[in-house]
Amino acid sequence: MPHRDDLASQPAPSALQLGSGPRRIVLISASVGAGHDGAAAGLADRLTAHGFLVDRHDFLDLLPARAGRLLCSGYHRLLTWAPEGYQRLYKATDQASRPGALWRALFRSAEHRTLAVLPPDTCAVISTYPGAGQVLGALRRRGLLRVPAFTYLTDFSVHAMWVAPGVDAHLAVHPVPAAQAHAQGAAGVTVAGPVTDPCFTPATAEQRPAARTRFGLPAHAPLALLVAGSWGVGPVRQAAVEIQKTGVAVPVVVCGRNQALAEELRRDGIEHAFGWVDDMPGLMHACDVLVQNAGGLTSLEALAAGLPVASYRCIPGHGQTNAQALEEAGLAAWIREPAQLGPVLTELLHGPRGQAQRAAGIALHESAPGPVPAITERTGHGLTPTAPSAAVRHTGRRRLALTATIAAATVSLGVAAPLAYAYAEAPTRFIAVTHYLHGDRR
Repeated sequence: MPHRDDLASQPAPSALQLGSGPRRIVLISASVGAGHDGAAAGLADRLTAHGFLVDRHDFLDLLPARAGRLLCSGYHRLLTWAPEGYQRLYKATDQASRPGALWRALFRSAEHRTLAVLPPDTCAVISTYPGAGQVLGALRRRGLLRVPAFTYLTDFSVHAMWVAPGVDAHLAVHPVPAAQAHAQGAAGVTVAGPVTDPCFTPATAEQRPAARTRFGLPAHAPLALLVAGSWGVGPVRQAAVEIQKTGVAVPVVVCGRNQALAEELRRDGIEHAFGWVDDMPGLMHACDVLVQNAGGLTSLEALAAGLPVASYRCIPGHGQTNAQALEEAGLAAWIREPAQLGPVLTELLHGPRGQAQRAAGIALHESAPGPVPAITERTGHGLTPTAPSAAVRHTGRRRLALTATIAAATVSLGVAAPLAYAYAEAPTRFIAVTHYLHGDRR
């Protein structure tokens, strides 16, 4: 079997250069929050524009017996109810050199369904979720998947679970996560840039007042947009009140699907508290700075919209690791103490620090080549996924027993443990790898 680096180095023409018509790319995301799905949507738009047919699947649906939904629910509950325990879980799982037996069994249980959703004309498969990347890498190494597999790194910090042996290429948003992935032995590391929706652009002189009127916001006060992901998790109420007390900016809070949080904020005296907002580009046009706690897709959208970004009261795991990586990249200020909140917001709103961040955020979106060139370079010549082998068919017969094992382990480990691998804290990886940034990628 070829070595994974050999697989990653085989170039191929783009879809538009192949004579067999449009080629199909399958994207596998996960509805864990909104960031993984958002990245998949951005990739789908760009690939479709370049002539590819695109299918999208949710990794949680590829796990047997609704195990994926149970895991997602458990992750949410643990992050909400026991964040300190979740932080300790991150640290413990990050020390493992590879996924444990339970996780390997869990991922193995998704292999049959993963192969089954790949049409015969598939020319590549892309994951935007760590667990899916692990499945694709394992299939690739065993020769069951004979088209290139890619992982698009949605986080600014790269936990080891993102790096899957067998995956042909790992696509990063910025050189900092690219360097972290390279240091962990990821194959085909490429800085592809963000895939945010093109609707996120800096506000024009006409758009800003119109957006404030549309959302019922103050016409002239500086506005700090406080976000907490699609789930509205973390110490959001505390952060909103603290922003308000600085007197530097008026907090405008987006609570995602956590409508109860929006109601609590209004009772706290936070006038501008929203639930789910469909027009986030418009709301960003109305605001002056973003305050976030997870470092996910919304941070990249704010950078595209020309907003300086601050990380504050970050959630455990990926929230804190992303905050440090964003700070290292010069794209966001990490406010670690409440006493720093007012001064840093002032700098971002009115000082050179804010101007530098705005310029860096816009440059990030304008200078990167995008993921399509890296993908088309490795797209195969007429290769198709193989039919499931006898071993894979046998795996299907074992799924009932495996599902029982997964269910029992899921309950005993508080349901959320497998997902902790996706966001484990890895503070030693924050310093950019000098050799990588200097072009030495041997």
